[in-house]
Amino acid sequence: MSTANNRLPADLPETFRYSEALDYVSERRLRRFIDNGAIVALSRGLYRKSDWLGDEDLVEIAAKAPRGTLCLRSALERHDLIDDIPSEIDVAIPRGSWAPKTIAPVRWRHFNPTTFDIGREQLGITDTSSIGIYSAERSIIDAFRLRHLDGADQANEALKRWLRRGGQPSDLLEMAKSFPRTLAVLRKTLEILL
Repeated sequence: MSTANNRLPADLPETFRYSEALDYVSERRLRRFIDNGAIVALSRGLYRKSDWLGDEDLVEIAAKAPRGTLCLRSALERHDLIDDIPSEIDVAIPRGSWAPKTIAPVRWRHFNPTTFDIGREQLGITDTSSIGIYSAERSIIDAFRLRHLDGADQANEALKRWLRRGGQPSDLLEMAKSFPRTLAVLRKTLEILL
């Protein structure tokens, strides 16, 4: 067998579903790549090239929950607004949505569908996939809104860091208008800090 047959196709994405890989190689060749370790399973039906060094957990979450959005501690950590590294990944899905089973340690959060897309952005994971993430402003609002989960200290610390980096309180308060119960406590905290 030639060496060209032993190499992965260059146009094969970094991460992919089994069915997607069949667009690039035959099933027999794909199984050979899996058996020799050139392709590694991330979860059932989801694979990656063995030399890919990305975040496997996020790839799995994005594949199983396309509307999934990094939120709360996970989003605050990605925006460098807190120091902890969460042991579980906080992922928001619209209330009423099914929370899939994952190998990744996920804490599914069910957010109101009417406000779900406010402050939602995309975070690239691979050359072909991304996952939702809430903006720094939305993450701070959620930290205040759900401070009974992770504590008011975390929300206050995130807000302080955001302000030190030049965050504009007017932008934060404008977004917070969509979350009326949080607006008052956020405004009061800003008055104390400023």
